[in-house]
Amino acid sequence: MTTGMTLSSGQTATGPLLSVAGDLDHRSAGVFRAAVNALALLPGQLLTVDLSALAFCDSSGITALISGRNNARAAGADVALVRVPPSTVRILRILGLDQVFRVDPAPAPGSAPDPDPV
Repeated sequence: MTTGMTLSSGQTATGPLLSVAGDLDHRSAGVFRAAVNALALLPGQLLTVDLSALAFCDSSGITALISGRNNARAAGADVALVRVPPSTVRILRILGLDQVFRVDPAPAPGSAPDPDPV
């Protein structure tokens, strides 16, 4: 079974990077949660979640993001959502989650990309 989502990981100067491509939905939310739970987060680190290639996010995806944040906070780390698509920024704002997460929206079309989003 395919999830319609691809995850890739890396590292930034402040901690782990997890990039999400495709759909973060009821089919893939568990995969995302498992990936975050598998990270060895240390106190003071920042988990950066790059959503630039996110195509769709439903309520299960939002719940997975919250779960990931809770996991990071339990480890003494924090989470930043970067390059967040406008539709997802809107959902986060409606739910008040822009007050819970650090949310860096995706650059506007035609603007120069930010070389270091965090």
